[in-house]
Amino acid sequence: MSNTAIIYGSTTGNTENVANQLAGLLNADLFDASTKPTEALIKYDNLILGTSTWGAGDLQDDWEDFISEIDNANLSEKVVGLFGLGDGCNNGDTFVGGMAQIYNVVKDSDCKIVGSVDIESYEFEESDAVVDGKFIGLALDEENQGDLSEERINKWVEQISKELK
Repeated sequence: MSNTAIIYGSTTGNTENVANQLAGLLNADLFDASTKPTEALIKYDNLILGTSTWGAGDLQDDWEDFISEIDNANLSEKVVGLFGLGDGCNNGDTFVGGMAQIYNVVKDSDCKIVGSVDIESYEFEESDAVVDGKFIGLALDEENQGDLSEERINKWVEQISKELK
């Protein structure tokens, strides 16, 4: 059994595709947030949480019901990585805002958050997912910078692999 769970919410399939790539690279088990996989929050030491962003920085719909489960879960001693997809050109002022919403739920839970990413080479105006000059997790823009995604994913996996249990 893997020690890493990837929980994602996807509307158009882009986030699901990234989740599948990450699962293959990390030998992780995959869960769709729409199934409310509460058992994964207990069973796994490493949690990778991913979402797309909609509207004005809104969380993807599948997370709406499940985010409260994360808020109520005991994440102490868990290692958490975040990834988010967004559109840095058309929604450049709320880029990967959905990832920021998940971060705001887990940041005070005594978990160890890993995988911050430099904002260099990204095209966006502003983002709630930037803390201390870095993204709080892996940020991807499949619409405008999709040609950079594979390299960004591989670099992020290499980075967080050193910190996962």
